[in-house]
Amino acid sequence: MTVVDHDTFLKNLTALFESTKERGSIWLTHKRLTHDGEDAHMKSEGPSDTHEYPCLVRVTNGKAVKFSTTVESSELIKFQTHYGALLKASMTTLRKRDKRREKLRAEEAAKRKKKMTEPIVLDGSKRGKGRRQRQRKINALIKQEGSQKKFQEREEERKKAEVTVKEESRD
Repeated sequence: MTVVDHDTFLKNLTALFESTKERGSIWLTHKRLTHDGEDAHMKSEGPSDTHEYPCLVRVTNGKAVKFSTTVESSELIKFQTHYGALLKASMTTLRKRDKRREKLRAEEAAKRKKKMTEPIVLDGSKRGKGRRQRQRKINALIKQEGSQKKFQEREEERKKAEVTVKEESRD
């Protein structure tokens, strides 16, 4: 990974955005730089820590293109304004989320949940005019019980999986 100055970094980033306009991905990474020339661990000095650390900004396209720059705290505001303007100008090809579909899906899920939890009252006669309605309600009741049972099984499996993950994270 090559470390370049701010202007070169922004020019290379612009070129990288142009090259991946039709297809491709770019990964941007920001982190605090604490490297002192050797393997140094971050030491927690508490609130009295007055040392100012530079910021490391990395860019890669996941393949051959990798470059970075270090930004000192005194240059950070100037760099962020140019960097932010570049990001705004370059990310115009992003698609907007289709909120209509998401809303429809949420409404359908709410209807299914309401239908699953709403109690079905069996009324009507066993013979004669209301027989068909009663048979439909019986079938709906059987279907509802089955869906509630499946839901409970899924919830139990999910809880078991959470417990397993918690136990593995402790070890």
